[in-house]
Amino acid sequence: LAAVRQDGYALWYATEELRSDDKVVLAAVRQHGCALRHASAELRANAKIVHAAVQQDSDALAFAAEHLHASRDIMLAAVKQDCDALQTAAESLLEDGELVAVAARQDSHALRYASEKLMA
Repeated sequence: LAAVRQDGYALWYATEELRSDDKVVLAAVRQHGCALRHASAELRANAKIVHAAVQQDSDALAFAAEHLHASRDIMLAAVKQDCDALQTAAESLLEDGELVAVAARQDSHALRYASEKLMA
């Protein structure tokens, strides 16, 4: 646990047991969001773990379970980090005016990811 608190990428060297330990993985992703890549599949599908990871680095979405791309809370945290995270959101979230507005305030080009229905 101390190692991943110092460097989240230390999770790469961890045993499968530690990669499945939610406390260890949470500490790792809070240090380096993309350490999520080395977490067990079960924890890559855990909303609390993924939320912490994308708060630290929106690129961690690449390692999250697909169903979490439909989580408004997770996508909002990711979009606050990087407006381009919107492109990985589930289709249903591309109609969420608040989510799209958060992205567009960073860069108006993020509107290209919004649904046609929202833009009409």
